[in-house]
Amino acid sequence: MTHRLPAYGLFAAMIAAAGLPLYIHAPKVYVDDYGVSLAALGAVLFGLRLLDVVQDPLLGRLAAALEARRAQAVGVAVAVIAGAMVGLFAVTPPVAPLLWFALMLTLVFSSFSFLTIAFYAQGVTTAADLGQGGHLRVARWRETGALIGVCAAAVAPEGLGFAGFALAFAALALAAGLSMRGEWRGPLAAPEAAGFAPVLRDPAARRLLLVALVNATPVAVTSTLFLFFVESRLQAPGMEGPLLLLFFLAAALSAPLWGRAADRYGARRVLLVGMGTSVLGFVFALGLGAGDWPAFAVICVVTGAALGADMVVLSALFARRLEAVAPGAAEGFGLWSFVTKATLAVAAATLLPTLEAAGFEAGTDNDARALWTLTLLYAGLPCALKLIAIALLATAPLERMDDDTGTDTAWTS
Repeated sequence: MTHRLPAYGLFAAMIAAAGLPLYIHAPKVYVDDYGVSLAALGAVLFGLRLLDVVQDPLLGRLAAALEARRAQAVGVAVAVIAGAMVGLFAVTPPVAPLLWFALMLTLVFSSFSFLTIAFYAQGVTTAADLGQGGHLRVARWRETGALIGVCAAAVAPEGLGFAGFALAFAALALAAGLSMRGEWRGPLAAPEAAGFAPVLRDPAARRLLLVALVNATPVAVTSTLFLFFVESRLQAPGMEGPLLLLFFLAAALSAPLWGRAADRYGARRVLLVGMGTSVLGFVFALGLGAGDWPAFAVICVVTGAALGADMVVLSALFARRLEAVAPGAAEGFGLWSFVTKATLAVAAATLLPTLEAAGFEAGTDNDARALWTLTLLYAGLPCALKLIAIALLATAPLERMDDDTGTDTAWTS
């Protein structure tokens, strides 16, 4: 079967474009336009994030159960996410704004999670069809498209307005859904076992899930603290948007290069290089102070480029393993989505109270102790976590991990 890999990039861009505005723009819109309090919005977002984390394994089971009707299920989810984004940004709430906010976000989060799980599961089947190098080829198109979608979502609301962005997103969702017609189908052979057990019983899959959990935590930490670090530590208010865009552009441009390097030199070796590069960036960030935003821009390029390796190579490794132990893949990627999203919930629940306990206050002059705590959390903690992830990957229960070089990979217990 001939697969249209650019369609995977477009579909990934659509999914990724739905995420960033929800956290950066949606709360501000409902505060400025409808007078909803920040405290109420924060409580709703926290509750929805918990729901989002808990439901991912269940959505993985649902995606597996609907495997024979995957195309129809995806079509419904695409329509739901497009409609909910329009409802969130382009429709005056017909009920209490906070209730409307919660309802629209629930629809967006649920459809986003289902689409992500089904999409990554489909990638396993597609990679098997492509043969040697298939997982890295799929991952290069998918993750590069996702990063481009994030970059577009970072700037589109400013240029189009929020209503214009929502309508443009709906058009993108329609185009992405149409581009994937004919791609949705199950594995070549039905798996012998269903559920999470085949994944959790496998030592290599368990280790990759653990690596994903630890390796995703630094991104959750820096995402939570990025605005505070730029504004208070670097004292560069107004530079948050350009620096964030620089970070994601570096990731998008580097993603195909990491995939090609993994093809040539081996997946584990290349991923370890990428993770080590990220550690170097965090180490240099520890020494930054007021006015050092140009140096931080270089660090954004370095760590953004390193993120490209995480996104392409680590997901390809997990997909490769699922092909062997759980060919349906949907439930496996439900677990993958769960562990990566759990890091955001943990970061939100621990980092901000820690900052507050150190006396940090956003938008004010903070003392040296509060700023040093911010720096340690933003740069020191991710550095330590990355080193742990490197150790976990380097000592993974594998004899060889050059996954897509055409040789058989031995996985040991």
